[in-house]
Amino acid sequence: MCMKPLADMIRPNKLEDIIGQKHLIGKNKVLTNLVKNKKLFSMILFGPPGTGKTTLAYTLINELNLEYGFLNAVINSKKDFDEMVYKAKMSENFVLIMDEIHRLNKDKQDLLLPYLENGTIILIGMTTANPYHSINPAIRSRCQLFELKLLSKEDIVCGLKKATNVLDNILISDDAINYIAEMAAGDLRYAYNLLEVAYYSSSKFKITLDSIKKISDKPNIYIDKNEDGYYDVISALQKSIRGSDVDAALHYLARLLVAEDLDIIFRRLSVIAYEDIGLANPSIGPRLNAAIQACERLGLPEARIPLGEIVVEMALSPKSNSSYMAINEAINDILKGNTGKVPNHLKTNSKDYKYPHSFKGSFVKQQYLPDELRGKKYYIPKASSKYEKSIKEIYEKIEKMKNRD
Repeated sequence: MCMKPLADMIRPNKLEDIIGQKHLIGKNKVLTNLVKNKKLFSMILFGPPGTGKTTLAYTLINELNLEYGFLNAVINSKKDFDEMVYKAKMSENFVLIMDEIHRLNKDKQDLLLPYLENGTIILIGMTTANPYHSINPAIRSRCQLFELKLLSKEDIVCGLKKATNVLDNILISDDAINYIAEMAAGDLRYAYNLLEVAYYSSSKFKITLDSIKKISDKPNIYIDKNEDGYYDVISALQKSIRGSDVDAALHYLARLLVAEDLDIIFRRLSVIAYEDIGLANPSIGPRLNAAIQACERLGLPEARIPLGEIVVEMALSPKSNSSYMAINEAINDILKGNTGKVPNHLKTNSKDYKYPHSFKGSFVKQQYLPDELRGKKYYIPKASSKYEKSIKEIYEKIEKMKNRD
């Protein structure tokens, strides 16, 4: 029995056999034309797992018949890098395929950069991270960046049908193939792995929808806590609530719930309550805390119920970032050195301090900001709700009293 993984057994050797990525591969597409013109440049292939980064790298090498070496930026040592540089110097066109390139440390970068600069090494870097955020600008500037996208369900079905041709005596229903494609969520390698497990764990190699469901009943959702995909989902949740799109907010909440990460949901919703909703609906903070306490008592899967309710309410709530913007502006002044001394009458035990409660209306005209910031306005009130409108009216009344002679 061959122990080679199915994904490796059917890995394409030609660009035309690669599934998906039609924006890069096909007639008059960039990578196809590079092969046609027998020219390769340093590049970084980035995208979610199972989209074909490794396959594409090896296919380019095979099509152009180039000498190559493979390294992992995390696992391989500086000595391994030195060996690759030596091989590159002995070769006319040497390609270094590097996995997890976003984890390349400074020593390895310093070693690699001059050889990228002078063309001794052609680099094909691979990463699931966003290279614009995670890869050293010096490396990035010497490479073309190509994004690989999640495959469609149709692409996955096509790949699975090709895979059945190398599995002897396999019997699989269309329902099972479609289910695997749905569970894969754009990750072809996941689909191949699920098919292979089902094949070897079935009776007489007969794969049915029920047999697949016994192996996996959860979709392959790409939420890697160490990579951008995870933070993209969290970011999308906040932006959907901020944008009052309740359906999108529930979608991203559901993705985090399926990933069973209640802690990050609690933290991010707490941020949203005070950053994006704020004074427009000040009751949302206590209501969110009540929902969080209910979730902690209930646990999953029941925690989805109070979370779903509070997210709907947050998405449809009026929004205001006035207090968020105000504290940010105040902190920015401090960081810039715009501070000044505390006025003497505000200092501890000052006899010149006027106690507001001793005056009519609990207001007394006196300076509170340092001289250097006198007249500075941080809080810019909004009238996004009845509550903040009432605060705005109080604020404007106080400002008028301050300006009286």
